[in-house]
Amino acid sequence: MRRKFMTLDVFTRTRFSGNPLAMVLDAQDLDTAAMQIIAREFSHPETVFVLPPENGAHRARLRIFTPTSELPFAGHPTVGAAVGLARLAGGAGQQSFVLEENIGPVSCMAQAYDADSGEGEFKLPRLPADVGDVPDVAAMTRALGLSASDIGGDYPPARWSAGVAFTFVPVRSLAAVARARPEPATFEKVFGIGGPAMVFVISAETAEPNHHLHARMFAPSRGIAEDPATGSAVAAFAGLHAAHRKPGDGEHRLVIEQGYEMGRPSLMNLSLTIAQGALTAASIGGDAVVVTEGVIEV
Repeated sequence: MRRKFMTLDVFTRTRFSGNPLAMVLDAQDLDTAAMQIIAREFSHPETVFVLPPENGAHRARLRIFTPTSELPFAGHPTVGAAVGLARLAGGAGQQSFVLEENIGPVSCMAQAYDADSGEGEFKLPRLPADVGDVPDVAAMTRALGLSASDIGGDYPPARWSAGVAFTFVPVRSLAAVARARPEPATFEKVFGIGGPAMVFVISAETAEPNHHLHARMFAPSRGIAEDPATGSAVAAFAGLHAAHRKPGDGEHRLVIEQGYEMGRPSLMNLSLTIAQGALTAASIGGDAVVVTEGVIEV
């Protein structure tokens, strides 16, 4: 049976940059095994499958797969799917709707710029939480090919989750970010705490002015040697930022850059709401552009 699909580059308005996403439409009679095979065939960091919603008031139900496993939630598939679905719905102006993911309902906004590109944003369905201890600095540096003097900066090493857990490794410079190389013999052993190792290396030194954070993400056991843009990591980072930078009450906006070392620059917008010193809401947004459209025989 032929099924329509599109691919989009997400967190960018420029094709062949950002984070590639495959979006398979009319996926309601595909089982989990078939979805995993298709995700492996596309071999993008994630493939999203669009199904009818369980709640008729919602736009669609999504299932999200890396080349090796299913995720309960992910940022760039949510933004990309929001833009893709708004494009299919047609019409001008901002569209608001709910997408069902394994984590729960996700409130989204999308708006077209033109026939092939637009902007998407979603509210975090779950506020981030600190999910435990991190390895010691010596172990982290061995697993990333760094030195102890590289570790440090505006944040402590930490492990947070807003649906998917990430270990945050702060380093002092862009040069240190660029040197990070997962060591196959130790990476999963050191960072695979209660699940696949997913590591977000961050620096407050940025490649471009007016950005707030530079990042790289590694998750080789998920089939992602390196990710050009990781919205679920930024979702988790919202908790780390609120806890350790302690922004004042009100609205705050950060721009996170990622993918530069891969030649796929990506920009993610993180908005935080702080009330009485605590993070009460957050959203992640960015651009997306259609790259290909076609059919896949399943």
